[in-house]
Amino acid sequence: MATEAGGPAPAGDSVEKKEQNPKPKEQQQQQQPAKPEAPAAGEKKLSNAELKKKQKEEKAARRAQAKAAQTSQGPDGGASHGGAPGDAKGGKPKPKQDGQSSGSQQQKMALRPAQGAAAAPKVAKPSIPDAFSHLSMARRINMMHADKDVNPAVLVLGQHMSTFEISDSITRLEATLHAFKKVLNAYTTPIGTTFSRHFTSHVLNPQIEYLTACRPMCFSMGNAIRWLKLQISRVDIDLPDSEAKELLCDSIDNFIRERITLADRIISETVAEMISDGDAILTYAHHHLVERALLRARDEGKEFSVTLIDDAFERVGLAHAEKLSAAGIAVTYVPDMGALRPSLNKSTHVLVAAEAMFSNGAMYARAGTCDIATVAADLGIQVMALCETINFTERVSIDSLTYNEIDPERCTDEGFRLLFDTTKKEFISLVVTELGYARETSLPAMLRKMEEL
Repeated sequence: MATEAGGPAPAGDSVEKKEQNPKPKEQQQQQQPAKPEAPAAGEKKLSNAELKKKQKEEKAARRAQAKAAQTSQGPDGGASHGGAPGDAKGGKPKPKQDGQSSGSQQQKMALRPAQGAAAAPKVAKPSIPDAFSHLSMARRINMMHADKDVNPAVLVLGQHMSTFEISDSITRLEATLHAFKKVLNAYTTPIGTTFSRHFTSHVLNPQIEYLTACRPMCFSMGNAIRWLKLQISRVDIDLPDSEAKELLCDSIDNFIRERITLADRIISETVAEMISDGDAILTYAHHHLVERALLRARDEGKEFSVTLIDDAFERVGLAHAEKLSAAGIAVTYVPDMGALRPSLNKSTHVLVAAEAMFSNGAMYARAGTCDIATVAADLGIQVMALCETINFTERVSIDSLTYNEIDPERCTDEGFRLLFDTTKKEFISLVVTELGYARETSLPAMLRKMEEL
């Protein structure tokens, strides 16, 4: 039989095609990677099960051969120095240890530097226990890996936060709001969209994600960002960009002035009025609220003494003690908590500052604050917590493990340190805010009052 456009077909070709076309599945079942040789005369033909078993054996042999060839190469894909596998420096090959697989050997070779490069020191990755795996830790992010929509001012701010050049919550909040003003001024609404609907999702959120990746967001930043998003959602869709940006920038300035600047001034004045001549005040490490309150009391002519117990890990209180001493305040500097109880026995008040206040009256502050408040309450000494209302949160905490941060500078395989602790309301005498001072049981009422503002 002849084909239509190819001349006469070879003998037996048409018969073979007729047999294959009706049974395509049978042909696929018998297809092999390598065409087996025809069985010799008198040799028994293999069954389908035997053919599959033979194929598996051949496949396993090919894998073993490829694996052996791969392990005999260096990290750059070629032969290793000295021609021996596993010997990157040349010389005699070392015997493989018992229980060491070829895969682990290959992984070790992949971690070695390129030829001619100095061997990099082994970096120990900290292992965090499961009980603390939910806690975050600040990390330095390469600016080249940030989202393309992140503003340069926010990029710089994130680096400062990750290295703790900007550490306490209020300073971070104020710097964040100033950076967001620069983001606002650099923004132009795309054609076909509106400012209030496009800015938050496409511009503001990438800035927030980057800052959160550099260091976990503090409670005051979360409160301020929710407030800012609410202000953006209220912008009239028909308002021009220039007027909308001016309106939001003015709102941010008013927020900083009322919730940070004026709040700090009122708190420092309130605490200064509560300090009397002859008082012996104990404080911990350094916080701008405590510093301003003590300097304010000194400016009013009051004579008192201060015992400053420093953070043994960071030593941030040394500069604080020098500044108080330069203002004419008698300061006793204690480098750690080794003499906590004797120091408290000589004190009349304890001044500490909070990073946040929970709705159940608990205080979130620098690690070590809880120790001081607990001992002071045991001795019957008044403990005053200073905190702006922007640091208040409706969340509840009864321990130091629900909300906390891991210190990136002191996190190794041997151990790690938490940056904050939680003090129960039973150990706090007064909470001083810009709305006045009250007992810890009045915090829910303060939260409701803040919602009305």
